Amino acid sequence: MQLIDPNHPAYRRLWVRIAIVAVCFGWAAVEIIGGDPFWAVISAGAGAYAYYMLFWSFNPQPEVAEPAAMPDADDDEEPAAPAADKPSKDGQAE
Repeated sequence: MQLIDPNHPAYRRLWVRIAIVAVCFGWAAVEIIGGDPFWAVISAGAGAYAYYMLFWSFNPQPEVAEPAAMPDADDDEEPAAPAADKPSKDGQAE
C-alpha cells in the first residue's frame, strides 16, 4: 500500500518535500522532549517513510503539456442548406 504518491504534482517542488519531512521529524522531537516516546516513534516513522518516498525513491517525471482540445467537426459545423432553396441569377431554383 502506497501512502504517498511521489508522482503527484504537489511534490514536484523541493521545498514542499523538505517541509513534509522536517515537520514529521520536528514533531518527533517535540514528543521526545514532552516525554511521550510512543508518539515520537510514530512521527519519526512517518518522517522516515516520507523521506524514503519523497527523496530516496523520488523520480520526477517531466511536465507533459497537454495538447489543445480539438473541436469535433460534427459539432461546430452547421449543415449546408440544400441547393434547391437558393435561387440562381435568373430567378429560378437550381
